[in-house]
Amino acid sequence: MHTILLIEDDALIQRAVESKLKKEGYRIICCSDGKSGIERLLPDMPDVVLTDIMLPYASGLEVVSAVKAIKNKDIRVIVFSTLGQEQNISEAFDLGADDYITKPFSMAELTIRIKKQLKQIA
Repeated sequence: MHTILLIEDDALIQRAVESKLKKEGYRIICCSDGKSGIERLLPDMPDVVLTDIMLPYASGLEVVSAVKAIKNKDIRVIVFSTLGQEQNISEAFDLGADDYITKPFSMAELTIRIKKQLKQIA
């Protein structure tokens, strides 16, 4: 079973994504801020990290940096952004993000993007 770390401060989005991904058969770990998400990386070693860019305590960009600093596992990172955050998206890719999805997004598109990233590490 693949593990996904979801870091999203919007409770509605977090619950919706968590519910959909659990139905898809993934183990989901949820965090509401960047700092707690970073703290969960090493103990849980997820396969994929889904992170918003704008988060309390530590930004999604800091999350990307922390994930890519882990050298003993290829953890894929998908960044959520809202329109108008093009500069942040570019910076996320520079830091090593593997994909991004613009809010609002469809759950079907998110699921497809996760499956694509998991194929990269298979």
